[in-house]
Amino acid sequence: MLGEKIGEISGKITMQRVLPSLGGDPKMETCFQAAGSVLGTNIKDTGTYSIVFRPDGTQYGEGQGIMITNEGETATWTAHGVGTTHTDGTATYRGALYFQTMPKRWSGLNKVAVLFEYAVDAEGNTHSDYWEWK
Repeated sequence: MLGEKIGEISGKITMQRVLPSLGGDPKMETCFQAAGSVLGTNIKDTGTYSIVFRPDGTQYGEGQGIMITNEGETATWTAHGVGTTHTDGTATYRGALYFQTMPKRWSGLNKVAVLFEYAVDAEGNTHSDYWEWK
C-alpha cells in the first residue's frame, strides 16, 4: 500500500555518457545533483544511474547515491526503475529506492521500499517525489 509522501527533491543532470553495450541493448550512464527534503530534513542528493534502452522503447534503470543533511549526516540509496523518453526530450521513471541511513530520525527507511517518480525535462532539470511503501 502506498503510504504518505515523505520527500521531494529537484536538481540538474551533471553528466551523461554512453556505456559499452557488449552485444546487448544500448546503455547510458547519467549523474545528477539535487536538493530538497526527506522526512522534513533538508538534504543534498548526488546520484548516478545507468539505463538500458530496451527493444520495446522502455528503459530499465539502476542507480545509487548519497543524501547529505545540513548537519553532515548521510544516507545512501540504491534504486531500480522503469521509464520512457518522450518525443519532446523529457523522460519519466518510476521505481523503488532502498536506503541505508545514518540519521536516527530516518532509521525507519532501512525497513521499507521507498517508491519514487522521477522526471527530467528537455534541459536536464530533474524532479523526484518519494512515498513510503507500507
